[in-house]
Amino acid sequence: MKTWLRASTAFLALLATTTALSACGNVAAPSDATSSRPTGSGDSIVITYNSPAQWGNFGEVLPAFTQKTGINAPNDPKNSGQALAALQAEKGSPVADVAYAGIAFAGQLAGADVLQKYVPAGAQDVPSDLRDPAGLWSTVHTGTVAFIVNKDHLGGAPVPTGWRDLLDPKYKGKVGYLDPTQAAVGYSVATAANLALGGTLDNWTPGLDYLKALKANGASTSAQTATAKVAQGEIPILIDTDFNGYKLRDTGANVAVVIPQEGSLQIPYVVGLVAGAPHQANGQALLDFYFSKEGQALFAKGYMRPVIGSVPPEIAAKVLPDSDYQRAATVDYGKQGKVQQDFIKLYQDKVGF
Repeated sequence: MKTWLRASTAFLALLATTTALSACGNVAAPSDATSSRPTGSGDSIVITYNSPAQWGNFGEVLPAFTQKTGINAPNDPKNSGQALAALQAEKGSPVADVAYAGIAFAGQLAGADVLQKYVPAGAQDVPSDLRDPAGLWSTVHTGTVAFIVNKDHLGGAPVPTGWRDLLDPKYKGKVGYLDPTQAAVGYSVATAANLALGGTLDNWTPGLDYLKALKANGASTSAQTATAKVAQGEIPILIDTDFNGYKLRDTGANVAVVIPQEGSLQIPYVVGLVAGAPHQANGQALLDFYFSKEGQALFAKGYMRPVIGSVPPEIAAKVLPDSDYQRAATVDYGKQGKVQQDFIKLYQDKVGF
């Protein structure tokens, strides 16, 4: 049994093959009373924040939704923090219909009152600790913090196996991660390093000391998804999510995916319907698709652990073994979100970029 995600087994057989998508027609209306769709805009578009084509499998998921429904669903390059900021700025006149973010931002999205209650069809099967009790958001898939290593651009150095390896001068200027003050995966990287090196959500000293030393060794941060820079060799070692590494490998890049020996972190990602969504019915249709058989299979195809069901055998055969994923911890994600602003201040004071 894969240790990637706790989930029901009913979806396993279904994930073994990706269901063919029909070329037209609407997503079936959900039967759950909390998911009944109110009348929304008839415009054939849905705006979703934080869905870069290069991130995970959104480059395939959104076009598949369009093929199935006829509703245009453009990709969006924002990260989690930028999506939250935009939703807050646009609160009086919303632009987006659906938001996607790392779970550390879920509490902030709910607290900012930028989401409305909507339980997509199928989301009632998500484990209760991975969805909002008020129905504002649900986890749609998970990932794991990992090193994505371009073996062709290490200058003769070996593939690093752990956090401490990255402090070696042989990796100077070769490491990058997303800005932890903006991007959910960046904050998850900081959390993972902190926990692996002896810290807790109440004690960030080990992680901050480490990130400061990593900066001294030439580490860079980016605001946006940076896997293209790994492929080009601009960032030979990116600390990111495992699924982005596997997707990059499938394009032909000579990359290795490494779960750090000292430990890592599982990252749930959540979705929700924006309050006052201008294309509300279309937003609901997209959320229904995310949790449908087709949607969850497409996320699995992109190496993200589906939140409903299990990983199909043909995908499991192409990723690291269970023993590596056993090093990926879970945390109190609600608390992780609550202490995020405290972390950001500490990070800015001690690391400074």
